[in-house]
Amino acid sequence: MVVLAVKPLFTILVVSLGLLLAVVLLSPPSPFFPSNSQLGKLDIWSIRRIVEWRPCKWWLQGDLNALPVKSNGYIRVDCYGGLNQMRRDLCDGVGIARLLNATLVLPKFEVAAYWNESSGFADVFDVEYFIQQMDGFIKVVQELPPEIASREPFRVDCSKRKGQFDYVESVLPSLLEHHYISFTPAMSQRRDRYPQYAKAALCQACYNALRLTRSLEKKASELLEAIPKPFLSLHLRFEPDMVAYSQCEYSGLSSASINAVEAARGDRKPWTGELANVWRKRGKCPLTPNETAFILQALHIPTNTNIYLAAGDGLMELEGLTSLYTNVVTKSSLLNGEDFTSMHGNTKAALDYYVSINSDSYVATYFGNMDKMVAAMRAFKGLYKTLFLSRRAFAEFTSQGFRGKDLMQALWKANRDDYVMGRGSALPDCFCELKL
Repeated sequence: MVVLAVKPLFTILVVSLGLLLAVVLLSPPSPFFPSNSQLGKLDIWSIRRIVEWRPCKWWLQGDLNALPVKSNGYIRVDCYGGLNQMRRDLCDGVGIARLLNATLVLPKFEVAAYWNESSGFADVFDVEYFIQQMDGFIKVVQELPPEIASREPFRVDCSKRKGQFDYVESVLPSLLEHHYISFTPAMSQRRDRYPQYAKAALCQACYNALRLTRSLEKKASELLEAIPKPFLSLHLRFEPDMVAYSQCEYSGLSSASINAVEAARGDRKPWTGELANVWRKRGKCPLTPNETAFILQALHIPTNTNIYLAAGDGLMELEGLTSLYTNVVTKSSLLNGEDFTSMHGNTKAALDYYVSINSDSYVATYFGNMDKMVAAMRAFKGLYKTLFLSRRAFAEFTSQGFRGKDLMQALWKANRDDYVMGRGSALPDCFCELKL
């Protein structure tokens, strides 16, 4: 009787083990989950987060104040720099215009030879969609009344002011006097003093009203489709001008990279001695491609991961990344050569932005305007596999003599803690912290 009882149990056990083995062997490998050689090593995306940022309900679901019947005048926001810097200025400008009860004229995107740029707002963003989405938040016009259209706006200088800039005190008098003004938002301002309707206008402009033109979105969609899936979008910043601007020194660069950095330095000489160490420990030095690859490994990101390189032209020392992570693609490698060479800086930046907000995961090696915009938009879309690699942690640990496995473990912990707490995930003006 005992033997008869054991036999069926043994048969069931053997069949179950066989099925389990078949599932394991036949399951397709995924670059976003540990391979057999990495069992026991969860990648960074497998860690449960404690905090996330989500769009605040007061903005998305709140009742809007009716726009005043009479406007105080017209405001044009003049935007400078790269695409995402101009986008940041536009967001701020919309909030300011609503604060001052002004009618918004379509923004001016300044032509900048430095950025290889000649495209304006209407070349990148869908104007009709922008006006439609801002309805109720602020009045936007494409054309000025004849009595105003014939003259240039009165330019208000918002730069080089000490302390927090107050627009009601400093700009409103000019608006009331001239009825048509232009300005570039100040870097330092007190948005916490804005009434809620002005904040709502800013948030709506930034995250709900800016859509690429149809032709540009079609090109961006084709680029996204061409990237092998799933994929990680990596924003790598190691161009000569970026390194020169950082005032950091690097050892082991090729002679070509050294010459390129020196040519871009101008008057910005690198820090030396103890000042250089302090500067680096503050996280001011861009990560090299080699350092980036090392940190990705520390985060257990498999080396067969598909990576889209969201970056500008002229990246240096790229082999430091591609020698280890071999599945790296760029827009220049995926787009038609003629299409790519005819693109200006804003168009290229728009493609990187579109791909990055739709990628399976996003990793930034710096914390610039694009990174802030992408991270916030990903949070808006509910995509939380977003991480800013800690330059400060890398500098601190390497200065303490950490190397190899010890350095990897230390970097894993530092970046894991940032990811778990959702640090740097979104702009606090429009997003609220949610404890999970």
